Amino acid sequence: MAAQLILNEPDMKKTLFFTACCLLMALGVSAQIPALERVEPMFWWVGMSNPNLQLIVHGNNIASANVQLNYPGVKLIAVHKVENPNYLFVDLHIFSSASPGTFPINFSKAGEKTLTYRYTLKKRDKSPVRAQGVTNRDLIYLIMPDRFSNGDLKNDSVTGMRETAVDRSKMFSRHGGDLKGIMDHLDYLKDLGVTAVWLTPAVENDEPQASYHGYAITDHYKIDPRYGSNELYKQFVDKCHAMGLKVVMDLVHNHAGTEGYTLQDMPMKSWVHQWPKYTKSNFRDAAVMDPHASLSDRKQMLDGWFDHRMADMNENNPYLQNFLTQNHIWWVEYSGVDGFRLDTYPYNDPAYMADWAKKVRTEFPHLSIFGETLVWSAANQAFFTEGNTVNRGLDTHLPGVTDGVLKEAIYDALNAKEGTEGVNRLYSVLAQDFLYQDAAKNTIFLDNHDMSRFLSVVGEDITKYKSGMAMLMTMRGVPQMYYGDEILMKNYSNPDGLVREDFPGGWPGDKDNKFTAAGRSKKENDAFNYVRTLANYRKNTPALQTGKMMQYIPEDGVYLYFRYDKQKTVMVVYNSREQDQSITTERYSERINGTLKARNVITDDVVELSKLTIPKKATLVLELLPNNTH
Repeated sequence: MAAQLILNEPDMKKTLFFTACCLLMALGVSAQIPALERVEPMFWWVGMSNPNLQLIVHGNNIASANVQLNYPGVKLIAVHKVENPNYLFVDLHIFSSASPGTFPINFSKAGEKTLTYRYTLKKRDKSPVRAQGVTNRDLIYLIMPDRFSNGDLKNDSVTGMRETAVDRSKMFSRHGGDLKGIMDHLDYLKDLGVTAVWLTPAVENDEPQASYHGYAITDHYKIDPRYGSNELYKQFVDKCHAMGLKVVMDLVHNHAGTEGYTLQDMPMKSWVHQWPKYTKSNFRDAAVMDPHASLSDRKQMLDGWFDHRMADMNENNPYLQNFLTQNHIWWVEYSGVDGFRLDTYPYNDPAYMADWAKKVRTEFPHLSIFGETLVWSAANQAFFTEGNTVNRGLDTHLPGVTDGVLKEAIYDALNAKEGTEGVNRLYSVLAQDFLYQDAAKNTIFLDNHDMSRFLSVVGEDITKYKSGMAMLMTMRGVPQMYYGDEILMKNYSNPDGLVREDFPGGWPGDKDNKFTAAGRSKKENDAFNYVRTLANYRKNTPALQTGKMMQYIPEDGVYLYFRYDKQKTVMVVYNSREQDQSITTERYSERINGTLKARNVITDDVVELSKLTIPKKATLVLELLPNNTH
């Protein structure tokens, strides 16, 4: 039966093209493509923990070629032919004795000129600032590159790509932001108190429309030329490291853009999940963990497509597994990124993702990994984390997740009335941290590129905004903020484009430049300075990074918790009610431990601890002072 790539697009020409490609593949007829189009990974390194490497070779009827190589320390183990004659999968073993260098891999056919690919093995870079990990000592700043800053006008439109228009007036068009624009504003991030930068995927998305978001990858080994180049991405990482900033790379295992070469000319029909007709995922993560779930529900959750233009990759296919895993290892070794954020984690094959995590962490022991799990209970989140802590029967080897449950609890604390919801829900969610092997590895956040902006969710109430930011900067976990939150960017994700607006000042000719204090309004500067004060205080306060946390059951709408280590104790007090409240602090003596005074981290005022007044919906961040302080 012919391989069937299901697009269900209205464009009949495209449908016919895909059908023709699939029929040719099934019949063993080669598509008319260059004789040797690519070899991936295009180069590798000596001294990797895993000595085995599988090359994917794509070229016109390349399966009819004999493969030969001769290089000390490298052995050709196997050559795999698959359904599509335009592919070979070549297994190499790279011994520890192999030296860096370049050697020919020859593809010979009887009566034809030999095709040669000169393969390079490089020396690994063992610099300690590479792949160093992003931890609870950090503050992550999430950027959508197309919408942050345009530093190079020359790459706005790239000839030959399917989407060449740049139109900032349209939310689904490309706007021209790029790597150079981000690099131009690293000083801004450093001043803000950011220590790590997470970019939505910067690899090529050569789709005909709405390609700006980055999650429809068409070339896993190539930075999108509208952002820059592979070399520029490496320079971006190097510059971040030189400035004391880390970099998180966004990975997409589950799906890929339909215009990529492995989708246009599939190696085999099992490269993607096939359905008799287009079938979208049911997006119900419970089907993965429900012991009573039907097989059909679980299959649709895991194997259904994300979108017509985002094919669901078959992670049970061993060739695809090698392709993805090696690609991700390649990017770390090539660029030195410090962590991975894994897109749509629950939709991936569990066994493969566990194996992937083990292999990546073996190569890079300090690299941090967190998975996107937008689920609705702490138990659901813990299900995906390492350690088999909820009797899953599988250790995922995933250190942390995006803590959407804590986000929703913070929203409840800020917006909902008391009862089982409101501030009590926040307490209850944190009380369930026993479910995780280490909840401090979870990434905590208030919003991101897929959801309504925090300021809008709290009704543009600045007091609530500041309270949420205070919680973000002082709770357990790895805090992450979304670009522009610090300057009060707003909007609801209806549609998503409304929360992906351009950062004002990132484009030549912008009316306002909010990267500078002079370009911000008084209200925006107040918010910026509040966030900057907290972020920089956190950066210099280990108790807020790696210290323990102790919380107290909310009482009269007041929620109080401590972060502390042997050197310092920070007390955080939130008043969830709509009126100012005064409290006495005898109840909290276990942690106050006789301390008489504290310093307000925001105002620098010294306050008496015996009785505190907290304005309505406000949060106080107080550093306890030694009793000999005057």
